[in-house]
Amino acid sequence: MRAFHRLDALRQYRQGATRVAFVPTMGNLHEGHLALMRAAREHADTVIASVFVNRLQFGPGEDFERYPRTLRADSEKLAAAGVDALFAPEENDLYPEPQSCFVEPPDLQHLLEGEFRPGHFRGVATVVLKLFNCVQPQVALFGKKDYQQLMLIRLMTRQLALPIEIVGMETVRAPDGLALSSRNAYLSPAERAEAPRLYRTLRALKEAVLREGIQHSATLQQEARQTLDAQGWKTDYLAVRQQSDLRAPASATRKLVIVAAARLGATRLIDNLEIG
Repeated sequence: MRAFHRLDALRQYRQGATRVAFVPTMGNLHEGHLALMRAAREHADTVIASVFVNRLQFGPGEDFERYPRTLRADSEKLAAAGVDALFAPEENDLYPEPQSCFVEPPDLQHLLEGEFRPGHFRGVATVVLKLFNCVQPQVALFGKKDYQQLMLIRLMTRQLALPIEIVGMETVRAPDGLALSSRNAYLSPAERAEAPRLYRTLRALKEAVLREGIQHSATLQQEARQTLDAQGWKTDYLAVRQQSDLRAPASATRKLVIVAAARLGATRLIDNLEIG
């Protein structure tokens, strides 16, 4: 595997590649990331991954400074997964001057995750567009765990006429159901034992909605939230929404998704579960 830290070297390498699949990450890789890398091989001749902790998507008081940075271990995992090239720029390389041009996503950015992390999706969209311009892939792969992020990246790619196919991959979970996440490393042993309750709560809510109908979804999601908080969680949101736009479901909606974000101790976990 080739590793590049400077954009000019990456672009020189990119000239020799034909069809490229790209997987952007913030590092501290786990099996969910590696599943994306392996799937990328099915879409292109050359697989490029990036590792970059993007300051722009972190808000005040969030974990930018302590976010795990494990580049050496990440490089070994990527090589073992068959990735052809790694782009791991320093912050000064990707942002050689203060960023004053941003991608401003639509109102979707202010719902759910955006309500609790204002400016987050603006930072995500900006760095993803910049990475797309650096790598110039034909295909890019993202996990469905970040459901709202995937929707916004698809929308940005479509509306800005980027010649990139966006592929969403199913969430990879531990045997007990916990969605794999780099932030799971923050959990204490006791919190790690409790953490799968979030996914169990989503599954129970899905069953209740299918059983009782979406006309009762507001009551059912409130009950699910109360059940979670009774076990010591602090829920930011737990909502049944339309897959198409993440708005509250209309009576005729057939494709729904349950999205959730909740804190367990000092760790904030997100998850989702599609219905239909």
